Amino acid sequence: MGAVSGEPAGGEGPPAARPGRAARRRARRRPPPLPQRGGLDAVRWQVPRDVPEGARALDLLLSRFPALADPTATELGTRFATGEIVDADGRPWAAADRVAPGEEMWFHRELRPEAVPEIELPVLHRDDHLLVIDKPHDVATMPRGAHILSSALVRLRRETGIESLVPLHRLDRRTAGVLAFGIRSEERSAYQQLFARREVEKEYEALAMPEPGSSLPRSPGERLTLLDRLVTVRGELATQVVPGAVNAETELEMIAAEPSGALRVRLRPRTGRTHQLRAQLAARGAPILGEDLYGTTADVPAEAERPLQLLARRLAFRDPCTAEPREFLSTRELEAE
Repeated sequence: MGAVSGEPAGGEGPPAARPGRAARRRARRRPPPLPQRGGLDAVRWQVPRDVPEGARALDLLLSRFPALADPTATELGTRFATGEIVDADGRPWAAADRVAPGEEMWFHRELRPEAVPEIELPVLHRDDHLLVIDKPHDVATMPRGAHILSSALVRLRRETGIESLVPLHRLDRRTAGVLAFGIRSEERSAYQQLFARREVEKEYEALAMPEPGSSLPRSPGERLTLLDRLVTVRGELATQVVPGAVNAETELEMIAAEPSGALRVRLRPRTGRTHQLRAQLAARGAPILGEDLYGTTADVPAEAERPLQLLARRLAFRDPCTAEPREFLSTRELEAE
């Protein structure tokens, strides 16, 4: 359950981008009626159009969020009685209130106990606009599932006190490397539009273990364009490579062959599909070392015990708010053995 525009420096640089539709919607939206709690935003649920007439608040909320009925959680009726469930204006809902389509219900998550690893989140850069970290392996970008308090976003909000901090892009939990956050909420759209328009240079490094017959190049400097159609199926973790029109493109360059037999490759994705790099390499008979979703059946148990050898090495773009060229490099290294 639940949870960027400025003047270019010196008057130079590109004109400010017109805010996108999502940014305009956010600007019109009222401030949240509940403050953050421990680095976490309150959950916002807008009642859908197809709810039965006369539906009551408690019944609706339970039908949408069954986890609220967990025996270890505070009884939902009690939460209504103490004013913890509010509308868009901050007025408490009563459990028996009738709720109409389009109305909003806001509340905070109750969290299960969670062990937060004592692992540093090294900061590569921080100014008035951006906070960039060198994310370790196995740290989630966003709070989700079993990784809430240990996510990079929640930890950084707590450590810096910047409640408006938001990720400008995402890295898989198992992927390490450069991860950028926006500091000013009013600048969020300008930065995120860079990614949407593919104006950000993203470069990854991976160690892949080729199987017999793998189509990956073997000579340093050799290049290959990976073109696939990737689909994700609701309820399944792995992305599938299927026949059809291409929707995933990655430029691959061979860096070196390791003594272990692994291939060190440079990857420049032109699109941003879920698990794109992992799925594309595995589809060519060369799963990334440490792979737990796309390796062969024999590989998975052993490989799942090591970090995924995939690193977001470089992120570069022209800053839409300052007009400065930005380049951030990870200092981490992948281990072939």
